[in-house]
Amino acid sequence: MTHRSARRARRASASPLFTPHGTDRAARRAARRRLAEAAAKARYASAGHPAGRTPAEPEIPPAVYPAGGRPGAASARGNRLKLPAHRMTTAVAAGAYPFLAEGGLGAEGVYIGRDVHAEASFVFDPFALYGRVEGFTNPNVLLAGVIGQGKSALAKSFALRSVAFGYRVYVPCDPKGEWTPVAAALGGTSVALGPGLPGRLNPLDAAPRPASVPEADWAGEVRKRRLLLLGSLARTVLGRDLLPMEHTALDIALDAVVTRAADSGRTPLLGDIAAALNSPDRLDEAAGLVSGRLGDAARDLAHALRRLVHGDLAGMFDAPSTVAFDPASPMLTIDLSRLGGGADDTALVLAMTCASAWMESALTDPRGGRRWIVYDEAWRLMRHPGLLQRMQAQWKLSRGLGIANLMVIHRLSDLLTAGDAGSRGRALAEGLLADCSTRIIYRQETDQLHAAATLLGLTSVEAEAIAHLNRGRGLWKVAGRSFVVQHLLHAHERALFDTDARMH
Repeated sequence: MTHRSARRARRASASPLFTPHGTDRAARRAARRRLAEAAAKARYASAGHPAGRTPAEPEIPPAVYPAGGRPGAASARGNRLKLPAHRMTTAVAAGAYPFLAEGGLGAEGVYIGRDVHAEASFVFDPFALYGRVEGFTNPNVLLAGVIGQGKSALAKSFALRSVAFGYRVYVPCDPKGEWTPVAAALGGTSVALGPGLPGRLNPLDAAPRPASVPEADWAGEVRKRRLLLLGSLARTVLGRDLLPMEHTALDIALDAVVTRAADSGRTPLLGDIAAALNSPDRLDEAAGLVSGRLGDAARDLAHALRRLVHGDLAGMFDAPSTVAFDPASPMLTIDLSRLGGGADDTALVLAMTCASAWMESALTDPRGGRRWIVYDEAWRLMRHPGLLQRMQAQWKLSRGLGIANLMVIHRLSDLLTAGDAGSRGRALAEGLLADCSTRIIYRQETDQLHAAATLLGLTSVEAEAIAHLNRGRGLWKVAGRSFVVQHLLHAHERALFDTDARMH
């Protein structure tokens, strides 16, 4: 295009405002503004408004679209907008959007509180859920939370409310004595053990034989349990596994003591076992054809068991039981608060081993109804494989005996203190976690989120949630399903469960 034709094209353009060629941009903008003001004044005057008044700025009506939505191409109607279809199952939706895609567990069970996201009541009963919820394979529960977030109040209120459903509650180890007022309020029994106290428990007591079990089979079962108890006690004190000859020495000493006790019509005691191990000649004589000097091999065993008879645990487990197990009692607790809370918790672990063995001997009757076994402050037990082994056996038998185990710890990393990766203690601790279909996680510190997410398989949304939970609010993982539940307490329960009274 030549210069002349380009100039003709500019002259041919039409515009309501004439601006001479060569006018700069600012002048053209000012001219357009003056033209707009003049046009507005002309419209205002033609509408019959008196002269001399400044016309008001025209009001722009708000955009109001019809019920069908915004018209025009911007509405993306008429198949103008194409997106690929995305389909998912409800299981995937629940994982992608936890809490929002959850339908609840039903209305049968113990009232806990309020489902935060569903704005509905939340109830829970592991016995009612067993066999009805996919993936719910056992009634055992893990409860974890930092200090002061209300996990103890949850455990106590759930135990108290379960009694109204006909369940019974047993606490084999109460290291702080916090369950004693709860047992008293329910009309239950609390046995306080410690140096100078009158309470006695004989861990070698035998439970009454069930009618369906033959006499010979029951005698073998009682012997096996007593050997497991003695082995756990010895391993805890010695800090190592028993040698083969030490196992044999325990077998022979137990058989000899049981025979003599049966002849005299009494129950064997731990003191009898310690005395038999401390008599090398009598032990070798009882061994008969067993090769080797058992008396020499049992020297460490004798000193280990002597601690429960003449050491710092004397007077608690070396005499006949002063209390009988009442299966009709709504709650039974073993108060071990007198043993102290020092760094060395060996005495507490030994006492709990004996107390749990005594309690287990009375829990073997499968007709005893549904029962809760509460292991409070279980983090103190993770460094003792012998006790973990006994707990694992009880976890495995929970369904057959109608027992639900509740393990209370502070943080998920407590399970990692059971030993190094691949060790027997770590395997036992992780096995207890695997055998808990219900995991309740209260607030965790930031440095514990990775361990919690790894051990429990939490999503990023769930891991973020447990870092900001308020007091009394927890993440409930029930057979892979997630809930955020606010625990609600009655005023009487709050006064009964208050563990911060001295702080006030």
